Formats: sequence, structure tokens, C-alpha cells
Amino acid sequence: MTDDCLEAGPVRIPMWELQFTAARSGGPGGQNVNKVATKVVCTFDFEGSPSIPEYLKDRARPRLKNRLNRAGELVIASSKTRKQSQNRSDCLQRLSALLAEAFTKQVIRKATRPSRAVKERRLADKRQRAQRKQERSRAFDSD
Repeated sequence: MTDDCLEAGPVRIPMWELQFTAARSGGPGGQNVNKVATKVVCTFDFEGSPSIPEYLKDRARPRLKNRLNRAGELVIASSKTRKQSQNRSDCLQRLSALLAEAFTKQVIRKATRPSRAVKERRLADKRQRAQRKQERSRAFDSD
């Protein structure tokens, strides 16, 4: 992350695309919590961003569907610390990690079959358990 761009995986997002607002937070702050606006809310217009290619938007949309609002904006808030500047950098880090993870290509799982040895081992364990239970029930019946 540089001063003028946010790096999120293969994409560099200029800082002018991000909007920051400050609000009073319920997080740490002691007596200042009701007086000082330390909570930072970062808003990023994901759908309207010219920095993100359309193919990456298509890839990330399903993963971000619960995080995007109706306007297609990604909203991240942070009130972890007492300092606005630290909360701002926390928002940037979380946004960067979220987008980088959403842009990564998912690996499609190949369906595989269990080997014959694995099947036989499972059936042998099953027979052994059944036999153990049979022996227990016989001991119980004889009392």
C-alpha cells in the first residue's frame, strides 16, 4: 500500500476512489468515546470503479455479495483503536485483504474415488465394531 494507491491482489486502486467518514464509536476511548469521532467508515464504489477490470468484478461479485450494498458499494468500518489514523489504516488493510481474496481464482475440486484398500479397511473396522457389540449383547443376555 502506497500513499496514493491501495494494492489489492492484481489491482491498484487510487485513494481518490475511497471515501472516509468519521463517527463516534462504541469502542475503546474512555471518557473521550462520547466526544471524539474515532470510528472510521471506508466506502468504496466497487461497481463503479474504473480501476477494476470487468472480469475481476465478475469473479469477485459472488464472494462479495453479502458485503455490497444496493448501490454496489463496499463499506468497511473500524473502531478498534482510540486513534482515527490507526482505524483508517485498519480499514485500508481489511479492504485490501478482502478484495485480494475475492479476486483470487477458485480451484475447482476434482472428484476422486476411494481406493480399494480404503474401502476394505473401512469394512473391516465396521465388522470389528459389529462383532464387539455382538459380544457385549451376549454377555448382557446371559446375566
